[in-house]
Amino acid sequence: MTIYAHTDGASRGNPGESGIGIVLHDEKGTVLYSGSGYIGKTTNNVAEYEALLACLRKVRSLDCRKLVVYSDSELMVRQIRGEYKVKDKALRVYFGKVRELITAGGYEFSIQHITREQNADADLLANAGIDNRKALALA
Repeated sequence: MTIYAHTDGASRGNPGESGIGIVLHDEKGTVLYSGSGYIGKTTNNVAEYEALLACLRKVRSLDCRKLVVYSDSELMVRQIRGEYKVKDKALRVYFGKVRELITAGGYEFSIQHITREQNADADLLANAGIDNRKALALA
């Protein structure tokens, strides 16, 4: 099955209190998973990577043949696509983890940049993660 994912990371302050949001749906638009989580104090870029990592971990439990990820983080999308170098040391670690999970996933992968407005559901979840201060449970 093809899974479409919307991911978002939010940080109130940069760095500041941060959360992540993920929405997964199938080809018909049926929501397969929707979740949010609190990740502590960090930067917006780290939060974006944390959201993508949580997405990749969740997809492991689903019958995924193709994963299409949508994110409003232009920096992260371009780094994952190889269009930008990952210069920040902390982000290099996250980048490596993402590449590892994609390779191990055994599915076709693509990632696309979208506008913040097109990512509203994931953004709401990321902010709910901050408000609720609860870690994301992927079980």
